[in-house]
Amino acid sequence: MLAIVFPGVPGPAVTEGLVGGDIAWMLVASAMVFIMTPGLAYFYGGMIDNKNIIATMLQSFIAMGVISIIWVVFGFSLAFGESIGGFVGNPATFFMFQNVMDGKPWSLAPTIPLALFAFFQLKFAIITPALISGTFSERIKFESYILFMCLFSIFIYAPLAHMTWHPDGYLFQMGVLDFAGGTVVHMSAGLAALAASIYLKGDKGSDPHAPANVPFVLLGTGLLWFGWFGFNGGSALGAGNLAMSAFAATNTASAAAGLAWVLFDVVRGKKPSALGFCIGAVVGLVAITPACGFVTIPSSIVIGVVAALVSNLVVAWKNKSNLHDTLDVFPCHGVGGMMGMILTGIFAHGAVNSAVTDNGLAFGETTLFVKHIMALIIVGAFAFIGSFVLLKITDIISPLKVSDEEYKMGLDLSQHGENL
Repeated sequence: MLAIVFPGVPGPAVTEGLVGGDIAWMLVASAMVFIMTPGLAYFYGGMIDNKNIIATMLQSFIAMGVISIIWVVFGFSLAFGESIGGFVGNPATFFMFQNVMDGKPWSLAPTIPLALFAFFQLKFAIITPALISGTFSERIKFESYILFMCLFSIFIYAPLAHMTWHPDGYLFQMGVLDFAGGTVVHMSAGLAALAASIYLKGDKGSDPHAPANVPFVLLGTGLLWFGWFGFNGGSALGAGNLAMSAFAATNTASAAAGLAWVLFDVVRGKKPSALGFCIGAVVGLVAITPACGFVTIPSSIVIGVVAALVSNLVVAWKNKSNLHDTLDVFPCHGVGGMMGMILTGIFAHGAVNSAVTDNGLAFGETTLFVKHIMALIIVGAFAFIGSFVLLKITDIISPLKVSDEEYKMGLDLSQHGENL
């Protein structure tokens, strides 16, 4: 009798070496990271005008559906499958989640099931294209956004995740440190946002408006801050001292950055605002992401403050330029991610994490800092140029911009037939 084998049907599960406490923490951390995407929807939705709130929030929510399916079919393979030259994984390795449900644990996460590692990483893959959506809120067609999101995830995100986090990845082998995604998530999203701001030049989206709902921004910030403990603490891939260190550094950097943003605004003659504190806190979370498992708590204060000040200045510059980055994705996530990568190269120390073989510049060693500057250039060029090309391809297949009439009507009605 002919046996039919379906991909993803599990065989006997591998249980040797698994640790219940680590599994429990990683299940919780995965759920915490998942809640960040709805948090981002509220964060972005509160900043936009009333006629585009639903469309803006949906751009985050739809990523949870689209990227989940891509990840199961071949996305996880592209990111963590058998390495092809150190740049991307073999799409056949875990195609349709074969060898995942009963597979041996990931080599760098030996105490949790491979499927748990895969779904933890899925949450990172979901939020990255959702971050980009803030740059073209108000002015992009829904179907074009979905197409670009798919292309970005396949051709930008997955290769960067492979190069950075796979043991055979190019940047991993180079010695680049990215604990939780400053390079893979925030730099890639921020530079894609910069590419979109340049590509979508014109007057659409340039009209100044007050945030529609500041309490939405506060709620979104709270959900993001909460979820970020799983984002960063979970990247220790187990429950232990390293997870606690990353957890503490995350909170400290965010607090320092939120305060620094508000105080800097006051020094420049502005009123202390809820919006300012929220943006600053998120910038601090972004900047500490690559560093949280490699730096001390005092260093995390410096990282948060420096990132907030630099991002604040870049936002001010952007507002005087011709760039139409609607929700400041590049100044906050792109610049915040780059600052985090640079500052990791300055403050990382082997006493915090034995994976640090070369201490940072602040401790008199230059090797790690030089590697991070080189990686910054490599990742920056790849994410920016690659995203620009994908925007052009998307525009050819499905024109990106909404019409003037649709723009004036608002995307809630013109794209989805819904309103508040």
